[in-house]
Amino acid sequence: MIVVDAMGKACPMPVIMAKKEMEKGSEAFVVLVDNKIAVENLKRLANSQNFFVEIKGEENNFQVFFTKECEQCEELLEQYEKEQRNNVSNDYTVFIGKDYIGEGDHTLGRSLIQMFLYTLTESKELPNSILFMNAGVKLPVEDEQCIEHLKTLQQTGVDIVVCGTCLNYFGMAEQLQVGTVSNMFDIVEEMQQAGKVITL
Repeated sequence: MIVVDAMGKACPMPVIMAKKEMEKGSEAFVVLVDNKIAVENLKRLANSQNFFVEIKGEENNFQVFFTKECEQCEELLEQYEKEQRNNVSNDYTVFIGKDYIGEGDHTLGRSLIQMFLYTLTESKELPNSILFMNAGVKLPVEDEQCIEHLKTLQQTGVDIVVCGTCLNYFGMAEQLQVGTVSNMFDIVEEMQQAGKVITL
C-alpha cells in the first residue's frame, strides 16, 4: 500500500497531500499524521471523494487508511447528500471571522450575531454553508444561543464548517458543540463553489 507521510505537517498539508494521491488515481493508500485535527480533516476529505476511511493509532501517531468505495456506495452517498440539501435554497455561503458583528460595542455586536443566526433559521433562503475562522470559532464553542441556532441550521442541511487551526490556537479543539472541524483547503473550496460569499 502507498504510504503518504504527513507527520509533523500542519493543516491543510495532510489533506492536500492525500488529495494529490487521489488525483494520481490511487485507490488504496495510508496517510500518517500526528494529531486529531488532521485525522478529522482527512475523514472529511475521504467522505467528499467517495473513499472508505479507517483510523488506527492514538495520541501522536495515527494511520488513516483510504480505500475507494464501490459504485453502489457512491450512489448512496450522492442520494444522502441530495436529501441533506433539500432545504438549502440559495447558492451562497456565510463567512464569520469574528465573534460579533460590526465595530464599536462588543456586547452589542455579540447580540447582533445571535439575532442574525436566529433570523437565518427563519429564512426561506438558507446558505449552503457557514464558515467560521479566527475568533468566529468561539461562537459554535461557547455561545449557547448561537449553538442552538447553528444546530437548527445544520439539521436543515446547512454545512457548518469550523477552522481546526483556529480552534487549536484558542485551546478549544475538544470543545466544539456543533459543526465539522475543517481546514483552509476545504474553506477555500467552499468559497470557490459558492455563488456569493457574505462576510460578517
